Amino acid sequence: MRDGFVKVATVTPKLQVADIEYNGDVIAQYMEEAYENGAKVTVFPELCITGYTCGDLFYQELLLTRAAKELVRLAGETEGKDGLYFVGLPVSVQGKIYNVAAALSNGEILGLVPKSYLPTYGEFYEGRQFTPAFSGKCLVELVPGMEPVMMGTDLLFTCETMPNLVVAAEICEDLWTPNPPSVRHAMNGATVIVNLSASDEITGKSDYRRMLVMQQSARLYCGYLYASAGVEESTQDVVYSGHNLIAEGGRILKESPLFHEGIIYSELDVNYLASRRRGMSTFAALHGEGYERRSFYAEVEDTELTRTFAKTPFVPSAQSDLAKRCEEILNIQSYGLRKRLVHTHCKTAVLGISGGLDSTLALLVTVRAFALAGLDPKGIIAVTMPGFGTTDRTYDNAVNMIRELGVTFREVDIKAAVNQHFSDIGQNPSNHDVTYENSQARERTQILMDIANKEGGLVIGTGDLSELALGWATYNGDHMSMYGVNASIPKTLVRHLVRYYADALCTDTPKLAKVLYDVLDTPVSPELLPPKNGTISQKTEELVGPYELHDFFLYYFMRYGCTPKKIYRIACLTFADEYDAATVLKWEKNFFRRFFAQQFKRSCLPDGPKVGTVALSPRGDWRMPSDASCALWMGELEELS
Repeated sequence: MRDGFVKVATVTPKLQVADIEYNGDVIAQYMEEAYENGAKVTVFPELCITGYTCGDLFYQELLLTRAAKELVRLAGETEGKDGLYFVGLPVSVQGKIYNVAAALSNGEILGLVPKSYLPTYGEFYEGRQFTPAFSGKCLVELVPGMEPVMMGTDLLFTCETMPNLVVAAEICEDLWTPNPPSVRHAMNGATVIVNLSASDEITGKSDYRRMLVMQQSARLYCGYLYASAGVEESTQDVVYSGHNLIAEGGRILKESPLFHEGIIYSELDVNYLASRRRGMSTFAALHGEGYERRSFYAEVEDTELTRTFAKTPFVPSAQSDLAKRCEEILNIQSYGLRKRLVHTHCKTAVLGISGGLDSTLALLVTVRAFALAGLDPKGIIAVTMPGFGTTDRTYDNAVNMIRELGVTFREVDIKAAVNQHFSDIGQNPSNHDVTYENSQARERTQILMDIANKEGGLVIGTGDLSELALGWATYNGDHMSMYGVNASIPKTLVRHLVRYYADALCTDTPKLAKVLYDVLDTPVSPELLPPKNGTISQKTEELVGPYELHDFFLYYFMRYGCTPKKIYRIACLTFADEYDAATVLKWEKNFFRRFFAQQFKRSCLPDGPKVGTVALSPRGDWRMPSDASCALWMGELEELS
């Protein structure tokens, strides 16, 4: 429960059709197992107390009354257990039978939610025995002499100890309709939707079912728990597979195999879901008008996380998806630049090529943009500007890449100009301070801008999203351009884009591929300090921290709205095999310190195309005052020290 993580479970019990006592015993055993394993929301299938496939036995008074008594007994089984449990049963109200999801917690029946949409087509005949949900709510006396229980579709179950955990229920077919009740529930505050289901298995249906659950959790920014009937239901005409799913925000966290019996667990991040909703102006809130809120208690504890977090969240994990995504991103970057070239009637682009990753990607994108615009690649002026820190390796890679791509090569050695500048401002060249470094970066930008003016061209920016987040750029130096093609590409993704280009797009240009592979093997460096023994002396990740950590921090800060403590927790879990906790904390402190202090550089960024869900454009995704205090965030991290 800490940090917004809620352990949840879906269960497909091994039942016997119409054997209520047996089914109740099995359900009670799984309730105990879920409780012992820390689940705070546990969901069983539709009509699980009786079995879904009872047919006309649902008319029998004995079945209905015994099912109600069994529900009361199961409620008693939850005495002393925190959390929320959902079970399905038929309930008779005023001469009609309803297919109901019952919510149980700590010895109580908190509410009954009837099914809204009854399938009476194909193999389904629910309309024969059941009545659709009515509007409004009513009190139902399940067992004579017992306190009545609230029944209706507009019920929300809210956690006393975690305000962002608000649960609502729908039943099977409700999800498959054009207007699922879960839409209304989510708009009225539910962050978790449970679905008690009995979905039979036919060829291809599991894929469609999975897609429905994923899409509903995505469009509603909710957790979605889907528990389905299993193989012990009657197989008179159909077979049920116990296909259970746990989804969050469009992602399947856990899925059972088909023809499964038993329990699956995962952890929902309800704080993330609430954060995403707050940031979506089109997610209408109806404030729960007409809804009855029933509270339940759940112990706040350190939920052991079994869900995983990608080390490189900006990069697809599947290789097939990665190739597709890389091609898509290259096109977004290239078409963005193409539009700018066409709009400005510009036939020349100017960019500095260092032999590093970022400028390599920018050049590859520019070549593609020129091809899309029908322009001669010779109009691309690629400028190498050797300085005090340039090594033979990066210089040779830059020159060879330019030649292999067929663009115009220019070289301007900056050392004499920078030394003159040092003399002008009284800078001792042996003092390798920030002035020593930034003077080189600003000299390079001046050269690029002036060549662009002379040639009537655009300066193409090479800086990436990770550098912008950390402010790892010289203000009015490499920070500035006329169009920044890498502005929303994090460093971890830059590497994959260049590798994709080398692997997939250089089959006819092996020499270019060889250069790109060597660029990928070169340490990331601004090369502003003199080399040592001919090799790079200034390695960025030794100074500012590993980019894989910073990209991880950035993603979960921006996309998930995580607190620093929460980011630290999941980073320690994710990178346990690479970094100890002290190292994670050290670089996370550096991330937040720099992120806040360097906002002024982001406030005046040049234009550049957005390619992912996290971006820092001051005109779009991130509008932050340059003088905002980071005391809250740093204070939380200091508590971890």
